[in-house]
Amino acid sequence: KYSTEYSESNHLMFYRVRENEKKPKGWKPPIQSVDMTYDEWEEKASQHHDQMSPDKPHWYFRVNAKNKSGNHHFLYEELPFFKPKENFYIVDKSDTRGINCRFGMEGNIAETHFDGSRNFIMLFGGERRYILSSPKQCPHLGLYPRSHPSGRHSAIDWTNPDLEAFPEFKNAFGNEVVLQAGDVLYLPTHWFHFIVSLNLNWQCNARSGITDEYYKIIKACGF
Repeated sequence: KYSTEYSESNHLMFYRVRENEKKPKGWKPPIQSVDMTYDEWEEKASQHHDQMSPDKPHWYFRVNAKNKSGNHHFLYEELPFFKPKENFYIVDKSDTRGINCRFGMEGNIAETHFDGSRNFIMLFGGERRYILSSPKQCPHLGLYPRSHPSGRHSAIDWTNPDLEAFPEFKNAFGNEVVLQAGDVLYLPTHWFHFIVSLNLNWQCNARSGITDEYYKIIKACGF
């Protein structure tokens, strides 16, 4: 079985509670981690549309190959171009984060966030909608503070933004792209991305090295 993210709705947001860190008052984990086989996940991802409405439970199936596996994990055999060897996708072989594959059921939303390294994303089936925002948009995106368990993430529901609570969001700009099977997306360090699964889909990504051209901008935002 594999670690799978579970949410009571179609919104899924990463979090990390560090040891000895104080949790925000009233905060609850936005997702849970459950163990599932692929067949168990696919059964849920193949339900009737009525059972996958935004207010229904959603699951995000994951298979990861970490560097400590010594490149012997089956994902490295299937995706040899993501091995920690310098090539078009792996710019810095000394700083790689393994392979992360995610399987999305229709309607899954990965909330807006940025990553601290460059990222290559390949879609192998289905369709995913990405909305990308430059780090320069940071002041408009209503980010949780660095100390928050979901730091790096936007507190705004991009499907129904509350402009009274976040008036600055009306000034935000983004670029939209729909990835289809065979497409590859490059995400520079610190670029924001909001992801919607348009149907059952699967992607794999590999992160390699850090670029620092937006470092000062992100630092000014509190990171």
